Amino acid sequence: MAGFDDLPTDDQALRALRASSFGAHAAAYAEHRPDYPLAGIRWALGDVERQTVLDLGAGTGKLTEGLLAAGASVIAVEPDAEMRAEFIQRFPRVVAYPGAAESIPLRDGSVDAVVAGQAFHWFDPEAAFPEIARVLRPGGVFAAFWNDDDRSVGWVAGLHRVARSAATLPGIRNLETIPSHPQFTDFERADFPHTYRRTAESLTATIGTHSHTLVVTPEQRAHVLGAIADYLHSTPETAAGEFDFPIVTTIIRATVRP
Repeated sequence: MAGFDDLPTDDQALRALRASSFGAHAAAYAEHRPDYPLAGIRWALGDVERQTVLDLGAGTGKLTEGLLAAGASVIAVEPDAEMRAEFIQRFPRVVAYPGAAESIPLRDGSVDAVVAGQAFHWFDPEAAFPEIARVLRPGGVFAAFWNDDDRSVGWVAGLHRVARSAATLPGIRNLETIPSHPQFTDFERADFPHTYRRTAESLTATIGTHSHTLVVTPEQRAHVLGAIADYLHSTPETAAGEFDFPIVTTIIRATVRP
């Protein structure tokens, strides 16, 4: 996707633009985005083995990979055709449907759990929650996952100060406010420390898959990614070779009411 000289001034319009920005970069997304910790998957879903799980807004399958490793049977729904094509290439045995959280192309009561990895903040909750409840079996769980950089680490906080773009939206995912809906029990939250191996170059590429760097102009994108690379090459923890990039996986879960 080419960058926009005039980004929307309305936050909702900018959110929509960012939400639709990933498809042209699907291969880079699959290569550079982190996975999810198995302990978090098991906390969210319990005994994953033998469950049928819907990965909603599945993207290129970063969460599906962990679900399959844990023994789940996975169905994917992904609205973006290019992201879905990348998913199918990576997981040819997993059925992947076009669709969205607000219109899920599955029968009533057809899955044991619904998960959303790095996707719930793009949903329209008022339309999505009834659809999620509809496809869940009695007692089924909905869980949303986010990988977020661990900004309690000094150099990671410094990275965020240089990684902002003209499309950065504060609070695009507000993890301090846990959602609620009458069709679900109260959400629980848990945080799981996690890491993944990066170099200065590959971490720059990772941030290059974030929507706030995808929707700006090529010149703005080059400026932001250049500043990130300069920062990482000048920071002792990241300047030479591989390092463990610290992230926190936040998960919220709730059970559908009878």
